[in-house]
Amino acid sequence: MKVLKKVLLWSAVVAAVVLVILTGGSFYMLDYSLAPDPNRIDTASYFREQFETYPETQTWVDSLRRIDALRDTFVTMPTGENQHAYFVRTGSSKTALVIHGWRDNAIRFFYLARLYERELGYNVVMPDLHAHGLSEGDMIRMGWLDRKDMIHWLSIFQTDTMVVHGVSMGGATTMMTSAEVLPTGIKDIHFIEDCGYTSVWDEFAGELKKQFGLPAFPLMHTTSLLCKLRYGWSFSEASAINQVRKSPHPMLFIHGNKDGFVPTEMVYRLYNAKPSKKQLWITEGAGHAESYLMHKEEYIWRVKDFLE
Repeated sequence: MKVLKKVLLWSAVVAAVVLVILTGGSFYMLDYSLAPDPNRIDTASYFREQFETYPETQTWVDSLRRIDALRDTFVTMPTGENQHAYFVRTGSSKTALVIHGWRDNAIRFFYLARLYERELGYNVVMPDLHAHGLSEGDMIRMGWLDRKDMIHWLSIFQTDTMVVHGVSMGGATTMMTSAEVLPTGIKDIHFIEDCGYTSVWDEFAGELKKQFGLPAFPLMHTTSLLCKLRYGWSFSEASAINQVRKSPHPMLFIHGNKDGFVPTEMVYRLYNAKPSKKQLWITEGAGHAESYLMHKEEYIWRVKDFLE
């Protein structure tokens, strides 16, 4: 009897320790993954970084500012949250929505905005996602709830022809948006995703294995549950590949064959899941979000060719 009590006591202690470790680990993983960039409102440093990496964007931004064509736009979302975007108006009946990546902001993707305005004559909307840049929010939403905000941006700036183009988390957001009911005033819309992940679960599980050497079970399950309780969504439901399966719109998939952050194999699963109206371009030698940087001329003509 005494032996049994000791076994039960030690089992309870072990269970309590495991529970504490899992709870602490779940809070750490969630905050680590979803915490915003603490310097996200330092726009001057992001402009410097953008101009150093893509010098052509500096003369472009300067030319827009001289004619007051680059506007800061603040919009109140249906949730009551204020979100920010940069807007370039050309007077065209075509508009591009450019979506940035994880812990980035719109400024870091001005090179894509320049592509659409200078090369294709589009108006361009460049939102800061929830908890990024100058938009409100305390935690990153990995594109899942952001897809609803993208519908709102599309409705505000809708024109006859539109394109949604996102990179990394922005690519996942693009795919997640593509299956939603779009504003009826849009007559033609295309989607371009560059190095987006299949799902939040797949991406986080891969990083958990790569950075900490840990399997998905049980930490992914407890952290996903915690995310659901705190923020209203789980890692498994935040699935770009499930959205792609339902998307009726033309989509171009771009991915570097040396991507170590969002593994290249993900794009093949995404492309195969898309029912029709699709193109795939694997960029030689490009790491994560480097396809434009390493293949500028080809990137531009492939976007043109896809849209035309």
